[in-house]
Order: sequence, then C-alpha cells, then structure tokens
Amino acid sequence: MKRIAALVLVAALVGGAAPVGAEEEWHPRLGAARSYADSRAGSVTFAVIGPRGRLYQHDGRTSVPSASVVKAMLLVTYLRMGSVRDRRLTDDDRDLLRPMIRWSDNDAATRVADTVGERRIERLANDAGMKAFSWTRPWGLSQINAVEQARFFFKLERYIPARHEAYARYLLSHIVPSQRWGIASLNHPNWTFFFKGGWGSGTGWVNHQVGFFERDGRRIAIAVTTRDSPSHDYASQTLRGVGRRLLGEMPDPQ
Repeated sequence: MKRIAALVLVAALVGGAAPVGAEEEWHPRLGAARSYADSRAGSVTFAVIGPRGRLYQHDGRTSVPSASVVKAMLLVTYLRMGSVRDRRLTDDDRDLLRPMIRWSDNDAATRVADTVGERRIERLANDAGMKAFSWTRPWGLSQINAVEQARFFFKLERYIPARHEAYARYLLSHIVPSQRWGIASLNHPNWTFFFKGGWGSGTGWVNHQVGFFERDGRRIAIAVTTRDSPSHDYASQTLRGVGRRLLGEMPDPQ
C-alpha cells in the first residue's frame, strides 16, 4: 500500500495530475467588490460563478424585482414550448423574440408572457433550481435573486432545446449599443458577453445585469442587482464598478 501511495504521489508531481491552469487559479476580487458595493447608495447584491463552477456572492440571495431581466427566462420558456421546441423558428417567432431581448421591448415581452403562461415559466424556474423565484403580473415585479440568476446563466444551454441554442445565444450577445452600459461596457478583449439587463424606466429604482462571459469554451457567470439608487446613471456606474472590481484580470487563454 505504501508503494502504491508513493507511486501516485510521484505521478502527480511529475505530471500525472491535471495541470493547474487559469480555470483553477482564477477567482473574483471579492473583497474589493464588497467594499465598493457597501459604499454605494441603495442596495447592491451580486453573484459570480467561476470557470470551474465555484460560486462567490454578496447578499446574493436577497430578492429583488426582476424588471426586464426576466425576459431572458421568457425567451427560454418560449423556445421550450411543445409547439416550438422541435421545429424551425418562423419569421413571426423571430419578430416577437428579437425586440424583447435585443432592445428590451416591453410589449413583445407581454405578448410572450401571455403566450407561455404562468405554469411554463414556473416549470423552467423549477428545472433551474430557482427556489426563491416568484412569477407575477406585471412580469417586471417578479422576484429574482443574484445567486439563482448567475446559476441560470452559467448553465443556460441546459434549458434550451438544442436546435434553438444558437438563436438564443445570438440574441443575448447582440443587445443594442444604447443598452450596453454597466458590466457590458467593460473591456475584456476576446471574451463575448451574453446578458440581459433590467431597469426601472430610467430611474434608480432598480438596475440589474445578469449574464456570462465566454471564451474558448470557458464561462464566467455574473449577476449584479441594485435597488433605490439616486438615478439610473448612478446605478449604471455601480454595475460597472462592481463588475470591474469582481472580474479584474480575466483568465488567460490556455
């Protein structure tokens, strides 16, 4: 037994163990992000999931009104419907989903919500392990939290029929420039950001961003929520500040 243990140890030291790469070493700058969040007016929560699936969070289980963040769940719920999941998307489907995600059209979201119904979206929430999620109408008052949204985006494709993955990813990575503030304005070359934001009609009531960065098959999911900020611009600065401190140096390519 001692000889076997010694051989295992030698193998690990010589190279038998998996190499320690960026995925294993990377972690968010949690302390700096927490200090910054606590210094900001209003309420700030966040959650981050690193490439290897480790969760980091700050008040991340605090429930907040979803605003337009819930549109990502509406998108997935629509694509999962029995009448949609196994066929090609029509022009009517795309004309409904595109404005809801890319420029956050509220009328389109209401039509999608009416189409999918409460039971289907609650089924998605249950499948995604969202124990704190609460659906209501108007849909913008549905309750979410940062931890559950980060987990949802970290495993997003798990909940989407395979034939519709590419379209969902396209929409979430092509948000119009006028809505790419906060985390979306950070400069991380060669990483693609898939996300959805939600805000309170230009006020500081709520302003959230949830999504994931992806590069070479690696993913970092992030969700930041704010409530009761002095203004929309102030809240957007908070989102950017938290994101910049959390993400710091992104993992290098392997």
